[in-house]
Amino acid sequence: MSHGKDIKIICGNSNIPFAESVCRYVGLRLCQTNVTAFSDGEISVSLHETVRGSDVFIIQSTCCPINDHLMEMLIMVDACKRASASRVTVVMPYFGYARQDRKAKSRDPISAKLVANLITSAGADRVLTMDLHAAQIQGFFDIPVDNLIASPLFVEYYLEKFKGNLEDVMVVSPDIGSVARARAFAMKMGLGLAIIDKRREKANQSEVVNIIGSVEGKNIILFDDMVDTAGSLCGAANALVKLGGAKEVYACASHGVLSGKAIELITDCVINELIFTDTIPYRYAEPCSKIKYLTAAPLFAEAIRRIFEEVTISTLFR
Repeated sequence: MSHGKDIKIICGNSNIPFAESVCRYVGLRLCQTNVTAFSDGEISVSLHETVRGSDVFIIQSTCCPINDHLMEMLIMVDACKRASASRVTVVMPYFGYARQDRKAKSRDPISAKLVANLITSAGADRVLTMDLHAAQIQGFFDIPVDNLIASPLFVEYYLEKFKGNLEDVMVVSPDIGSVARARAFAMKMGLGLAIIDKRREKANQSEVVNIIGSVEGKNIILFDDMVDTAGSLCGAANALVKLGGAKEVYACASHGVLSGKAIELITDCVINELIFTDTIPYRYAEPCSKIKYLTAAPLFAEAIRRIFEEVTISTLFR
């Protein structure tokens, strides 16, 4: 499929500052659009400039409120296709519903597959996202999916932070399901890996059962793809210090969902610092001194440029 005559970038209401940041790195401005809601809650999308024959990139994270932002995205895709856009790429830095990627028990839906079908049916030609909760979700789509990784941003940050003291640092996976992701991160850092073995009784609640590996006297980097209620992360951090004898605990994750009492838990736990990328905006009035953000906008801007120019983006995964 050949690309369009030029790049047009539009966004919904989920993360406007991130979209503006991506545009600055690309060297363009956001297209003039109006995404609002009628009095009964129906989403209304208006495009105020032509996209005919253009390569359109719709930047929209499906974060809280997830269903509103998902519908905004779907309607924007439909509007662009009906306006004769040459190609529509959904740039979804955070993919909501990604944790519902399998049937955990009888009569469970696979909502991640349903959302993939909706995006495809709306008319999207490809998807650009970051750190899917499960890599196999790429196979839920019948269109190309580019799944960027945030770990190079964290590697660069921590190599600078612990410069000259890496022998006292260890990477820890907060659960068994994140081992492959944490191992790849540890290899890039040249560090050892430990694993938290926990038991999950129900959604958003877990209990640390065992620490696989010695973390005594170490500075720990807990590495995960997302932090939602922060219960698992804070429980793991407390166990590493109280049970494992770790010296200090740092944590990083690609997506800061931060729902429920997450901010309160993070503030009260032993974590010294928690790093996110800006795929999801911080939505609380009061800042949390422990939370910092690294921007993923340059990475997405480079991916957009390469998709438009029809050149490889595989180097971005290294």
